[in-house]
Amino acid sequence: MLTASRAPIPVVVQQHQEESASLRATRESLVRAPHVRLHHLRRLDDRIAAHLDGLAVAGEFGSGLCEAALESPGIGEVFAATVRAIEDRNAPSLARLLGLAEAEPGAETGLLSAFGWVSAASLRGITKELLGSRSAFQRCVGLAACSMHQVDAGPALDAALRDADPGLRGRALRVAGEQGRLDLLPVCVQALSDVNGEADDACRYQAARSALLLGDRAASVECLQVLASSPGPRRLDAIRLLLKVATPTQAHAVLKQLANDAGNVRLLIAGVGVAGDVHYVPWLIQQMAKPLLARLAGESFSTLTGLDLAFLDLELKPPEGVEAGPNDDPSDDDVAMDEDDSLPWPDPVKIAAWWQANGPKFRPGVRCFMGEPPTMAHCLAVLRNGFQRQRIAAALYLRLLQSGRPLFNTAAPAWRQQRLLASAGA
Repeated sequence: MLTASRAPIPVVVQQHQEESASLRATRESLVRAPHVRLHHLRRLDDRIAAHLDGLAVAGEFGSGLCEAALESPGIGEVFAATVRAIEDRNAPSLARLLGLAEAEPGAETGLLSAFGWVSAASLRGITKELLGSRSAFQRCVGLAACSMHQVDAGPALDAALRDADPGLRGRALRVAGEQGRLDLLPVCVQALSDVNGEADDACRYQAARSALLLGDRAASVECLQVLASSPGPRRLDAIRLLLKVATPTQAHAVLKQLANDAGNVRLLIAGVGVAGDVHYVPWLIQQMAKPLLARLAGESFSTLTGLDLAFLDLELKPPEGVEAGPNDDPSDDDVAMDEDDSLPWPDPVKIAAWWQANGPKFRPGVRCFMGEPPTMAHCLAVLRNGFQRQRIAAALYLRLLQSGRPLFNTAAPAWRQQRLLASAGA
């Protein structure tokens, strides 16, 4: 641990604590943002690391400020305090944070992200103790830490897959797929029979996702078809996974079913982008003329063709009179964030002209992802240069192409991602 050579300056250390928490909260949305590339994430991560270093240099004073900030335990506050507890090997503080995260669901994200942020060496002994805990929640944290650092959880994962606690079992099912444990494919397929209640529905989705990532194209696809056909918290995720492996005929059936209900239009637009069949591009361009659907349609077009609409000047200024997301009216109860925030407004006239000139280069009936069929080399290129949502899709395609490899973590610290890409020759 770094030690201070002189007394810390309180106002400076306070700034390190506040900025590390604030920036980490910002990162929560940026890792899934449609306009952020890996080098943008690296700049943010370097700033977070600098503030965390400042807290480390301040020693006990810095750790104390992090613990005091837990009176309002947001994602960033829990993240900074957990990083300090892990790197200080402060077992009592870490125990308190584990208890807080278990009691406050909103704090769990901050705690888990800290386990993913620190180096694997910092977790030696800590993860082993968590995996052996009697607490199902602590075992979940241990499994998540192993997955984020691409370390095989071994027998602890096998035991968690048989546990009665649905939260632990769901985490174990997820980790089995993310770690590429091909030997656990039969267990994941068997778990698809979980049918009792919402908790088991969550386990069933994780089982289907992991079975698919581990190479199954039968039972997992059937389960995803069920999840994709009816409302639920995992419906969009199920549609996106299903369409990544569907044949053109299967994809058309999924999209046709969505099209039967006008209330599914956003799901349909997103699905068209994943299906990657240029047959649907003219319809997508038509949706770009509708203000409430334009940006999502533009994103699906970009996912299919690989075009950066902003860079190529294929965008418009935001139309007047369109309100999206929360506003300044205190009497308005709608505080939901705009789902299409940071997406460009596509220019349907320019895009139609571009498509007329370039559309013949694309082959109908062939899945197109970012301008090409998804291959290992192409997906690695997207992981290197694409936007975060595109990179998330590329990581999934890589796993679907090669079932036994760990899932690339697009939310990991940027320098770790860059190191992994360099080792892969990307």
